[in-house]
Amino acid sequence: MKKLLTILSIGILALSMAACRSGDGSAPADTSAQEGETFRTVLEIPITSVKNQYRSGTCWDFATLGFLESEILRKTGKTYDLCEMFVVNKDYMDCATHYVRMHGYSQISEGGSCDDVIDVIRRHGICPEDAMPAPGSLTGDSLANFHVFFPELVERVSGIVREDAKEPLPHWRDSVQALIDRYVGACPETFEYEGKTYTPQTFAESLGLDMNDYVSLTSYTHHPFNQWFVIEAPYKWRLKPSYNIPIDRLMDALDRALDAGYTVAWGGDVSGDFFRPKGIAALPDGVVPTQELRQQQWDDWQFTYDHVMLIYGKAVDAAGKPYYMVKNSWGTKNTYQGTWYMSRDYMALNTTYIFLNRHALPKALRRSLR
Repeated sequence: MKKLLTILSIGILALSMAACRSGDGSAPADTSAQEGETFRTVLEIPITSVKNQYRSGTCWDFATLGFLESEILRKTGKTYDLCEMFVVNKDYMDCATHYVRMHGYSQISEGGSCDDVIDVIRRHGICPEDAMPAPGSLTGDSLANFHVFFPELVERVSGIVREDAKEPLPHWRDSVQALIDRYVGACPETFEYEGKTYTPQTFAESLGLDMNDYVSLTSYTHHPFNQWFVIEAPYKWRLKPSYNIPIDRLMDALDRALDAGYTVAWGGDVSGDFFRPKGIAALPDGVVPTQELRQQQWDDWQFTYDHVMLIYGKAVDAAGKPYYMVKNSWGTKNTYQGTWYMSRDYMALNTTYIFLNRHALPKALRRSLR
C-alpha cells in the first residue's frame, strides 16, 4: 500500500508541475498588432508587479501573495513585496507533517490553494522578499526551479512512513526541514525592514490585514447551494471549505467586488484549448457556460483545478465582449506583459473558486456566510 501511495504522490507531483510549468519564461513575446486583438480597459485596480514562478508549481503562492499585496495597496497605498519562498518553506513542511500524521494516507504536492497561504501567515507569519535568498539562487538558477527539489522531497517524506512501521523514522522533521532549507532557504527568525526589527509574526501583524476577512466561493451542484463544502481537488490537502452558490451569483459577487475596488484571486482551469499562450482565454461562439455544463465537465475531468491567478480589472474587446484583466505568474513574455485577458463566459465555465475579502460581497451573501 505504501508503495502505491508513493506512486500516486509522484503522479500528483507530475500533474502539479504540468499545471504551472509555463512559468519558465521560454514563450516568445508576441505583439498585439500581430495577433490583431486589442482591448479597451474599463476598470483597472492597482496591483504589484508581475512575478515569475518559473519551474515551480507555486501559482497558488504567487497569486495569493499578489492578492494580499493588492489588499495592502488598497488599504494603505503602500507597496510590499512579500516572500513566496517563505510560504513554500512553511507550507511544504506543514504538508509533510500532515502526511506523516495521516500515516501516509495523504498526498505530497507542489500545488496548493489560496487557503494554504492564509494558513501559513496565520501560523508562521511572513517576511519581505529580500529577507530570504532569492528564488533559485541556492541551486545556481535565476528563478525558482523545483525539478530536482520536489522529487527529492517526495522521496524523503514518503519514506518516513515505512510499511508495517509502528512509528515514523526518528528525527524525520529535522531531515525534511534541512532538505527544504537547502533548496529554498531557511526562514529567518528576525530581520530588518525599513529600520525596524521584526519576526515573521510581528511583520505579518504590521501589514494591517485580518486573515479572517478572506473567503472562498464556489459553484457546483453535487453539493447543496448556500452551504460550505471542501472542493474535491487534488491540491486542497488542508481541506478548507468553500461556500457554494449558483454560478450567476458567483459571477455577480466577482463583478461587485471589482467594481468596489477589490481584487479577487481566482482558481480554475487553464488546461483546455481555449486558454491561449498569447494571453487570451475565451470560449468559442455558441458555447453557453451553464450550471449543468460546469458540473458535467467537472465530473468528466474535462475541467480541473490547475492554476491560480489574480483578477484586477475589466476590459472589452473590439466587438464589446466583456473580459477580465488577470495578473499571471509566468513572467512578462506574453503579448500583454504578464496580463491575461479572460472572457466573462470563460470565467463562468472554468472557475473552480474565487477568493476575496468578505467585505467586498453583497450584504445578503455576507450575512449568509456566518
